[in-house]
Amino acid sequence: MTVGLAPAAVQAGPKVTALQIVAKDMPGGKAVIPASNRDLFELMYSEVSWLASATPQTAAPKSKALGPKYTVTVLIDNKPAQVYDLYPSATGGPRAHRGAKQPSGKKTDGWFYGRLTMSESLRAAGAPLKAKPDVVTGGIGGGSGADVVEDVDPMSTAHQVVNQFRQLFLLNGAVLVVILVGLAGIAFLIRRRV
Repeated sequence: MTVGLAPAAVQAGPKVTALQIVAKDMPGGKAVIPASNRDLFELMYSEVSWLASATPQTAAPKSKALGPKYTVTVLIDNKPAQVYDLYPSATGGPRAHRGAKQPSGKKTDGWFYGRLTMSESLRAAGAPLKAKPDVVTGGIGGGSGADVVEDVDPMSTAHQVVNQFRQLFLLNGAVLVVILVGLAGIAFLIRRRV
């Protein structure tokens, strides 16, 4: 499954060999996604690849509003290069945190609004999160998400439209006749009195 990720985004860091996800609720406490597992790797890497150079977007939220934390470490040649904390269940939408202390030595603390697909990406990587298929498929539009196949016959539709117009004109004609009869009756009564 490829998720709208430009191939250049993954190829820009060809030395990225794996992603490591650490969390209390992960099976075994952590998961390592090697770059060789291309689909899952691209899915998870798309959640954090943009954070390295992004400008912080929000202030630090209250810790009560964050929910469970998933620490994602980008491994280059199997050594930590970047570390991010992802909060897919944060109040108000997913949040991401780029800590001040990075393995590269840069001090780049910042908070970001996460992508809406964050929980599904983490779930695909093994996190026990509630499924949200609507954020991956583009939404279900208030329906059940079932594919609705309906055969449309253009001639039948055209006949229905013509029939509805005919009914409209007949109704308007009937209203006009009633109004004219009423006006004629009023004119007759006025003429008799004068």
